[in-house]
Amino acid sequence: MLNRIVRNLTFQVLVAVSLGVLLGVVAPDFAKSLKPVGDTFINLVKMVITPIIFLTIVHGIASMADLRKLGRVGGKALLYFEVVSTVALAIGLVIVNITKPGAGLDVTQLTLGDVSKYTTAAKDQSMLEFFLHIVPSNVFAAFASGDLLPVVFFSVLFGVALTAVGDAGRDLVDLLVRLQAVFFRIVHMVMKVAPIGAFGAMAYTVGAFGLKTLLPLGRLMLDVYLTMAVFIFIVLGGICRLYGFRLLKFLRFIREELLLALGTSSSESALPRMLEKLERYGCAKPVVGLVIPTGYSFNLDGTSIYLSMAAIFIAQVYNVDLSVSQQLTLLGILMLTSKGAAGVTGSGFIVLASTLAATDMIPVEGVALLLGVDRFMSEARTITNLIGNGVATLVISRSEGAFDDAKRERAEAGLDLDGIAPTA
Repeated sequence: MLNRIVRNLTFQVLVAVSLGVLLGVVAPDFAKSLKPVGDTFINLVKMVITPIIFLTIVHGIASMADLRKLGRVGGKALLYFEVVSTVALAIGLVIVNITKPGAGLDVTQLTLGDVSKYTTAAKDQSMLEFFLHIVPSNVFAAFASGDLLPVVFFSVLFGVALTAVGDAGRDLVDLLVRLQAVFFRIVHMVMKVAPIGAFGAMAYTVGAFGLKTLLPLGRLMLDVYLTMAVFIFIVLGGICRLYGFRLLKFLRFIREELLLALGTSSSESALPRMLEKLERYGCAKPVVGLVIPTGYSFNLDGTSIYLSMAAIFIAQVYNVDLSVSQQLTLLGILMLTSKGAAGVTGSGFIVLASTLAATDMIPVEGVALLLGVDRFMSEARTITNLIGNGVATLVISRSEGAFDDAKRERAEAGLDLDGIAPTA
């Protein structure tokens, strides 16, 4: 029994994250030197993300055959993303207005970070450039850089073309299926060192930023975490129940991916396994292949909550009293800008800076207040984004009649051993 627990990936990652926090507190200088450990693990995962996305989407479209169904799934996904992301933004606005975490804070007592690189990048972001960026000028460059949206765009085109050639492409489809199995095997190999990666990433975070930086802005962090919990268990939980799912059972099934995202502060680290696990939970491969990669850019529920709360928090710190109409304007702009910097490093700050600049109601320099605690709130954003995309896949699969409840029951009972070793 003890041996099974020790070999459990969930247990290993949890212990690794705890040890990383402890090391960051007691030996911060050494902990900061472990940054390459976390970065190397994330790079190992990123190494296989774009090939897996390509193979999953192409195989899914080829097996779907009906291109009208492809368009319907894509349309439903985008509509769902926009509605739920807007709800997330609105919840953030409501709660931050009620709790007022920025009221009475003395700016002179807070540590300000350098956000010049984010404000500069914000000037270069626009919805037009975002949509132009979707179409890659060089598909190999898109694969090499790990840009998900251009890869998704090319993969859809490739899958549609492969379907159109009919029997002539059948051998290629079989080859792609075999290649997909190889890449997922690589993922299983990489996951063996996941606890080491999570340990290094968490140790660096605590060592570099220090738990003491949390104290001045602890109220904001608490409010953000509680708001995301409300969104997950009430909003997403309600959506799950509406479509015949139980959120807690689903979260238990993806617990390893959640801990991995927590430890590395990167939802990308869990993306390959989420693709695989959602299929084994009962979602159809074509739906998984389309919804998850697209959701990583368009369905950022956790980021949406953080952006709305951060904007109003800065207004409260600087005693800027926003009217209801001004806050609704802010909400509308965030609905657009939250999509415009998808996939860009530091996108949260870029979006926030560009939004504040566009509204000209809140001091842009206030973004500097958040740098010290942003890394600690990124875990909450990452986990919320991950759960949100998982729930979206369940919902779209169910609405398309493309969900296998027998698979779900086996997965929840721990009997899903085809391709994934038991976790307990």
